[in-house]
Amino acid sequence: MSNIADLIEAYILRQLATKQDGKVELRRTDIADEISCAPSQISYVLSTRFTPAKGFVVESRRGLGGYIRVVQVPLKNLVYQDMMDKIKEDTDYQTVQSMIRYLLQHEMVTNREAALMMQVVTSVYQSEGMSAKERVHLLKAMLMTVENFS
Repeated sequence: MSNIADLIEAYILRQLATKQDGKVELRRTDIADEISCAPSQISYVLSTRFTPAKGFVVESRRGLGGYIRVVQVPLKNLVYQDMMDKIKEDTDYQTVQSMIRYLLQHEMVTNREAALMMQVVTSVYQSEGMSAKERVHLLKAMLMTVENFS
């Protein structure tokens, strides 16, 4: 027999699977009644198994009319967003190279795309006529383009 946390997780995942858009809005009382558990157990499962690192965004409101909204975000989108957030005017060449290697190692870009990206990064960092602000804009645009076409 599964433990309560597994049952709660399975219930939420089943509800998500029925939705086309990867979003589900639930009530704690409905889950608690269905599984015969305490609302605090639901909170525990949400905070440990439905985390951003695992590809979920959870929004909840307690009390009368309260809800739990669980949104499944493709992990790939989170990776690109994290990289975009890390690219700033003081981000160094090695950091950007590491990001591209990460994308390649996790098969988020092809060898060819990674090679082209590396060439752009090298050119951008060697360019004396490009300001740090312009470099950030170009690097972010490159990442957004790769994300949108993958």
